[in-house]
Amino acid sequence: MSEQSVPHDPEQPDTPAAAEADPAPLLTLREPMPDVVETPEALRAVCEAVAGGTGPVAIDAERASGYRYSSRAYLIQLRREGSGTHLVDPIAFDDLAPLQEAIGETEWILHAATQDLPCLREEGLSPSALFDTELAGRLLGYPRVGLATLVETLLGRRMKKEHSAVDWSTRPLPKPWLEYAALDVEVLVELRDLLAAELEETGKAEWARQEFDALRSFEPTPRVDAWRRTSGLHKVRGRRSLGAVKALWELRDALAEQRDVTPGRILPDSAITVAATHLPTDKGSLLGLKGFHGRGAERYSSRWVATLREVAELPEEELPTRAPRSDGPPTARAWADRDPVAARRLQHAREAMAALAEEHSMPAEQLLTPDSMRRTLWTPPRTRDPEALAAAVAEQLRGYGARPWQVELTTPLLVAAILHGDEPVPEPEAPQPDAEA
Repeated sequence: MSEQSVPHDPEQPDTPAAAEADPAPLLTLREPMPDVVETPEALRAVCEAVAGGTGPVAIDAERASGYRYSSRAYLIQLRREGSGTHLVDPIAFDDLAPLQEAIGETEWILHAATQDLPCLREEGLSPSALFDTELAGRLLGYPRVGLATLVETLLGRRMKKEHSAVDWSTRPLPKPWLEYAALDVEVLVELRDLLAAELEETGKAEWARQEFDALRSFEPTPRVDAWRRTSGLHKVRGRRSLGAVKALWELRDALAEQRDVTPGRILPDSAITVAATHLPTDKGSLLGLKGFHGRGAERYSSRWVATLREVAELPEEELPTRAPRSDGPPTARAWADRDPVAARRLQHAREAMAALAEEHSMPAEQLLTPDSMRRTLWTPPRTRDPEALAAAVAEQLRGYGARPWQVELTTPLLVAAILHGDEPVPEPEAPQPDAEA
């Protein structure tokens, strides 16, 4: 039951003493810790066990974010009723096609599916159906939807999270890390059942089904001009310095990919912006800069300097501009100056969207992505016939990837915002003369 629908118990007074309840007991494994699956024989045994189980399969994957350049899985955890928990080392196998065959058409349960689906797909694993417990929590309006929070809220158990940021490419993996990983799938089945029941109770089960179906084909959006996400970029002045940030970022990225380490372990963003600000063209000046440091600062100093020299010789027209090129609408704060009518549409839509989100107890961005809303309101269909406009807006939203339930809920809201924005702004009334004067 979400926070919005929890009834107040009159026998539990709202006092600090009542709020200070004993902490929830720790979640523990129900069965002994399984061995890590690293051989073909062990994988065959796991496949037989999974195929012989019942109900959905809980799946999770551990990556080495912050340590490795790649986003591949370094451990895969599975649990199914009647099968138990299994820990599979994907590094030991060319692919996991036998496991995919064993799972078959069985529904997957994941938490934050967009994080794990790409790396699982690399191993030959792809769901025919899935249930995302994090997304279910968002649809139900839970204010915090992390796995540990949902488990404590709905199942009354605490989860340890001290190994969430470890290097999962380590071999052999320490036993405490493996226990932590196994606990991530320990109660996913129970959590799924509680959330599914609440989705039914609140009339959101069909919305969730559409969202889960869309997730099955999820692909990460390629980052355009990813170098612009360099921390501290806003402090860099001038197109040539921007060009230096871009060139150094791209060189660092290539080195990181080659070595399979996270880019920040070669050179931190702060070192890139320092070098780009001062634009030194010899090794001594570069290494003497305060703030130019990192494991690869001196090791690759010749390449950093060569890159800065290349940037120094680039024609002005080949240097990047401050504002990135975009095929979308301008930032919302620029609408009032660029198109006051569109700005009125956006303001009206935002207010209506906030009210609709409150009505359905979920974040506004879950009803419709902000990008889809802005694109629709910046360049709306030309017709102003309400019926034709509604059909055109619905088609536009479908083109942006909105699900049927989102189109149904938000199309009337956007149509009203478009028509409202086109209405002339009334002239302010002239001040009335003072009667006594």
